[in-house]
Amino acid sequence: MKYIFVTGGVVSSLGKGLAAASLGTLLEHRGQRVALQKLDPYLNVDPGTMNPLQHGEVYVLADGAETDLDLGHYERFTNSILTRANNVTSGQVYETVLSKERHGDYLGKTVQVIPHITDEIKARIRLFQETTNADILISEIGGTTGDIEGLPFLEAIRQFILQVGPENAILMHVTLVPFIKAAGELKTKPTQQSVAKLREIGLQPQVLLCRTEQPLDPEVREKLSLFCNVPLDGVIEARDVEHSIYEYPLLLQQEGLDEKVCRLFGITTPPAQMSAWRQLVKTIVYPTHRVKIAIISKYELQDAYKSIYESLTHAGGASDCGVSIIVVDAEEIELYGPEKYLSNVSGILVPGGFGDRGTEGKITAARYAREHGIPYLGLCLGMQIATIEFARHVCNLERANSTEFDPTTPHPVISLLEEQKEVSHKGGSMRLGTWPTLLKEDSLAHRIYERSEIAERHRHRFEFNNTYRSELEAGGLLIGGTSLDGQLVEMIEIPDHPWFIAVQFHPEFQSKPNAPHPLFQAFVAACMR
Repeated sequence: MKYIFVTGGVVSSLGKGLAAASLGTLLEHRGQRVALQKLDPYLNVDPGTMNPLQHGEVYVLADGAETDLDLGHYERFTNSILTRANNVTSGQVYETVLSKERHGDYLGKTVQVIPHITDEIKARIRLFQETTNADILISEIGGTTGDIEGLPFLEAIRQFILQVGPENAILMHVTLVPFIKAAGELKTKPTQQSVAKLREIGLQPQVLLCRTEQPLDPEVREKLSLFCNVPLDGVIEARDVEHSIYEYPLLLQQEGLDEKVCRLFGITTPPAQMSAWRQLVKTIVYPTHRVKIAIISKYELQDAYKSIYESLTHAGGASDCGVSIIVVDAEEIELYGPEKYLSNVSGILVPGGFGDRGTEGKITAARYAREHGIPYLGLCLGMQIATIEFARHVCNLERANSTEFDPTTPHPVISLLEEQKEVSHKGGSMRLGTWPTLLKEDSLAHRIYERSEIAERHRHRFEFNNTYRSELEAGGLLIGGTSLDGQLVEMIEIPDHPWFIAVQFHPEFQSKPNAPHPLFQAFVAACMR
C-alpha cells in the first residue's frame, strides 16, 4: 500500500478534507483503489456530542459511527466504503492506551506520549491497512501544524514514514498563500513558517497545495519551491473554485497533482478520464431551470447542514435545475411569521436538530407548507415537527408536542424511544446507523424508491408515539414507511397534498453527485413543478 498524509498550515478551514477527497477522485479515475481516513486531534471520542455551531454536522456512517463532516466529502467524491475505522480521534487513542494501562498490558512501564500514544496511532493506520484492499490510503490530519494537540499525530506519521519507507509515502501540505491588497502581492512567508514547523519534527512535504484567491505566478512558485524545499512541480495552485466544490478535482488535475503523485509512487496509469465529471459540473453550474428552496434553520453555521446542501445540488444536477437555497432562521419565523420568508419559495425543507430552540418556528413553517400546497421535505426532527403540526391543527390535539420540548404536554405525539429511557451516557447512545424500512404499497415513498424495502441511516432518540397512530391516520396522515416489525414509524405523508413527505432518517448521508438520492431528486422535481 502507498500512503498520502495530508496536513494543514497557517489557518484552519483550508479544505484539507475536500483536497483529500478530490485527489481520491482523480486517483480512482486512474484505476487506483483508494481509501480515506481522518485523524482528528481533539479529545472528544467522536464529534457526536459536539454542538453543530462549533464543529459543523455530524456525519453518520452505515455502521453507526458518528464522524467528522470531512468523511461526507470522502463518500461523496469516491467509492470508498467507510466505517468507524476511517475516523480516529485523540479521545479514542488515549481511551485505548489508558484502558491497556489499567489492564496491565504495559507490564509496569511508564506510559508516555512517545512511544505509547504514537504506537497506538500507527496501529490504527496499520489496522485500517489490513482491513482494506486499497492501493492508496489518504490520511488527513485535522487541525493546523503547530497545534499542541496535533503533535503526537505528526510524530506518529514521521515514525510511520520511516518504517514503511519514504518511497511509499507522500506528505501533502495544504497551506494559505494570502493576497495582501495594500501591497498588491501574494505572500509566501506564512507557508514558509508552516513548512518550517513540519521540518522541525522531521517531516518534509513533497507537495504544497497552495490555497489562494489569486493565480500563483512563476516567481511565487519558484520562491515557495526554494524556501520550502519542495520541487517546483510539487507547488500546486489550489485557487478558490468559482461555482461548485465539484470543480475542485478538475482544477487539481489541470495543475497536475494526480500526475505528480503517480510519478512519486512509480505508478504507471493512463490519465484520468474526467469527461463525465466535467459534464456533471457543467450541469450544476449552468442549469436550464432554477428553483428556490427554504431550509428552516436553527444553526447559523453553513457546515451544520453540509450534506443537505450537497444533496440538493446533486438532485438539481440530475434534473438540470439549479437550487437556490434560502436559509431561514426558525426563530425569525416565530417573531415575524412565515409569510415574510416563505411566500416566494418553491419548497420547504426542515432538517434535523436537537433542543427546543426554534421548534415553534419550524412547526409554523410545516403548517405553511401544508396549507399552501408547497412541497415539504422533513428530515429526522423535520418529521417530528410535521407530526406535531398535523396533530395540533388537523386532529385538534391541543398543545401536542414532543416530550423533548415539553415534558408536560397532554399529547406526546413524539416521545422517547423505549430503549433510550435508561440511557444516561450521551456519546454514541442514540439509534444510529443503517436500519431497514418497509414501504407501504401505493404510497408516495414506494413510488419514489420503486421498491418495498430500503435501508437508511438514523441518528435520533425520539420517535413517533404509536398511541396516537390511529388517530392521526384517521385525520388523513399516511404512514408511508415503518420498521420491519411495524413498530416504529419511519415515514409520513399527506396524500391530498401536492408533495408532502417526512422521514425519521437522514437520506442526505447517501447522496452522491453522480448518484443523487431518490428522495431529494423527487423533492426537487416537485419544487420544479
